[in-house]
Amino acid sequence: MVTIMILPVILAGGSGTRLWPLSRKDLPKQFLPITHESTMLQETLKRLEKLQALPPIIICNEVHRFLAAEQLRQIDKGDSHIILEPFGRNTAPAIALAAFQALKEHKDPVLLVLPADHEIEDAEKFCQTVEQSLPLAQNDKLVMFGVNPNHAETGYGYIKRGLSIDKTTFLVEKFIEKPP
Repeated sequence: MVTIMILPVILAGGSGTRLWPLSRKDLPKQFLPITHESTMLQETLKRLEKLQALPPIIICNEVHRFLAAEQLRQIDKGDSHIILEPFGRNTAPAIALAAFQALKEHKDPVLLVLPADHEIEDAEKFCQTVEQSLPLAQNDKLVMFGVNPNHAETGYGYIKRGLSIDKTTFLVEKFIEKPP
């Protein structure tokens, strides 16, 4: 049996402006302890401990390099790689940077791309869901994880699910970017 290597890519480049004044340009929300004693970045990394995964790639703004490195050191994740963006260019270019770096260092790993600022209450279920999705990812499928919204929100995009593959997996009909 072939072991699938997961390479976590943590997107930590956001400015966190929706939580101003707590979150600011110099100290965005992913570097703050919003819902736990640990910061959101640290909680994201801790959530991955039950997965068999390579040391993660963290993508952050150049101005946050020391902040990110210190937070990684505090939770013994100093073997993580940090890619610095001189300025943010949104999600797709950040993922492309990580993918190029991944191919330099590993033989086609499965990238698990995660924002550093999400709250996931059931880490065990999250890890189970990631592991269940690996066969799809190994077969060159792009896997997206979603949650059912409980109210309309203009700050987030939406996944419109399509046809069912099984009782928990669906094709994506389309992605709706932050609707008005």
